[in-house]
Amino acid sequence: MNAASPVTPYDMIGGDEAVVAIVGYFYDLVEKEPDYAALRALHAADLGPVRHSLERFLTGWLGGPRDWFERGTCIMSMHRAFPITPAIATQWSDAMGRAITAYRTATPALDADLAERMAEKMGHMAQGMINLAAAKAEAPAA
Repeated sequence: MNAASPVTPYDMIGGDEAVVAIVGYFYDLVEKEPDYAALRALHAADLGPVRHSLERFLTGWLGGPRDWFERGTCIMSMHRAFPITPAIATQWSDAMGRAITAYRTATPALDADLAERMAEKMGHMAQGMINLAAAKAEAPAA
């Protein structure tokens, strides 16, 4: 990085190492915690590809290399096929917030305000993924 390059959140959190760690914490929670069972059920048995995809998305979203975005795929459109209820969006937000907190605990140099803002913005994004039409289509007939 040269002197003229702006410092991005990606740089501030520690780059790829930080993103990989946060995504690792996140999916470990999703896999192991019963509170995230509905969120886990939306995923394939093998979480490897989705872990990698989230790592690449977050890397670009935070201002690092944008290879995920160069694919031309919209994150919102990708999730339209899934029945994302308010409860599932909240599970995602909660797990991501916990993952960021776990990383910050392990890496105290991470600025608390930046960590809080990341969790808040990702929580807003999760709420934007709510797809009640798909959720209703998946619901059993009453």
